[in-house]
Amino acid sequence: WQIIISGTFHTYASTNTMGKGGQSVQSSSRNDIKTTKDGHWVSPYNPLDPKAPALPSKGEIKAVIPKECFERSYFHSMYFVARDTALAAGCVYIAHQTLSTDVPADLASVDALKWFLGWNTYAFWMGCILTGHWVLAHECGHGAFSPSQTFNDFWGFIMHQALLVPYFAWQYTHAKHHRRTNNTMDGESHVPNSKDEMGLKNGVERHGGYAAIHEAIGDGPFAMLQIFAHLAIGWPLYLMGLASTGRLGNDGKPLDGAVIDHYRPWSKMFPSKLRFKIALSTIGVIASWVGLYFAAQEYGALPVTLWYMGPLVWNQAWLVLYTWLQHNDPSVPQYGPDEWTWVKGALSTIDRPYGIFDFFHHKIGSTHVAHHLFHEMPFYKADVATAAIKAYLEPKGLYNYDPTPWYMAMWRVAKTCHYIDDLEGIQYYKSLEDIPLSKDLKKD
Repeated sequence: WQIIISGTFHTYASTNTMGKGGQSVQSSSRNDIKTTKDGHWVSPYNPLDPKAPALPSKGEIKAVIPKECFERSYFHSMYFVARDTALAAGCVYIAHQTLSTDVPADLASVDALKWFLGWNTYAFWMGCILTGHWVLAHECGHGAFSPSQTFNDFWGFIMHQALLVPYFAWQYTHAKHHRRTNNTMDGESHVPNSKDEMGLKNGVERHGGYAAIHEAIGDGPFAMLQIFAHLAIGWPLYLMGLASTGRLGNDGKPLDGAVIDHYRPWSKMFPSKLRFKIALSTIGVIASWVGLYFAAQEYGALPVTLWYMGPLVWNQAWLVLYTWLQHNDPSVPQYGPDEWTWVKGALSTIDRPYGIFDFFHHKIGSTHVAHHLFHEMPFYKADVATAAIKAYLEPKGLYNYDPTPWYMAMWRVAKTCHYIDDLEGIQYYKSLEDIPLSKDLKKD
């Protein structure tokens, strides 16, 4: 069989095997790439396969990475803060020189079209640049920014609070995301819905919820709704505890309907020892909103929206996109508590190509496997570490790299990763597109 990668034509001898969900899977003799018959990437690791390789320990993986990859530098990290800030300042300067916050008098004119496209272009690229700051603050939270956690928290707090992120609250929940990756019960962020939560009865009957919405609007519109829900409103809903959180509180007990938000110090999301830090983060977010309010009073709501809120929407879309795509694919397993281990979860991470956005976002998506294995490693050493990890894991069939362009992968995940059958055992995402429509069941 043949596949094109980065413009180069490769031919491999192949065999056909049955993959997860009964799909026919193309498997190369070099074990480099597996695809379905329709050309979609498939993870090389299937824990349900009796011949699945034994997983290495974290220590065995770390041993293949050059030690210098774990060296953190104040200067190197601050250079990237300065670089990203200079890019942001340049973007603001160009917009200030070329755009006006005054709405054109004739909304049907060419000038109005230029105004609309101009501000949307600014919002996209400014949001893209600010995602670099967001990633740097994320590095601070992990302790990868510098050898001093006090230094890390100082800069991380400033950068995240400026983007309305409750720094210490998210630092804790994101650390849990790393500790419990792809755990169906105790995971954090993008925890999969069960078939019951999706509105399915007996696995095939639609009795409400997303299953009913899918039937009402169809496959494509439902995928578009998934993308909108994730990228446009997913982040604020997550911070408010209304979407994508785990099923257990910090005490390990089921939530039973309790909301676990990122703002209340007494939220079941956090242990009591963190209450002061959570309160500090919340005060910081409130202070940021107060600042925006006074800016709107002084300069008007529209200028504040154009200069700040537009880029913020794109910034939030990027950060949700990364966490969504780096852990979800119909061929990547989710593990119940009875099957989950830290190594299994970490190796369920996927590296993907992001083209030019790797420059702006510090390669957070293309070196994500290394990041999940060793979050304390600074991002500017992740390339070297990824090469070493790939050389070690790929021959074993344990390294996930999907060469699919990110926007195509996003569409596929939106169409195929809707729910899992159960919260126990080894689970794979299933799609509502494979569930019979109610009218068809009635005919039967």
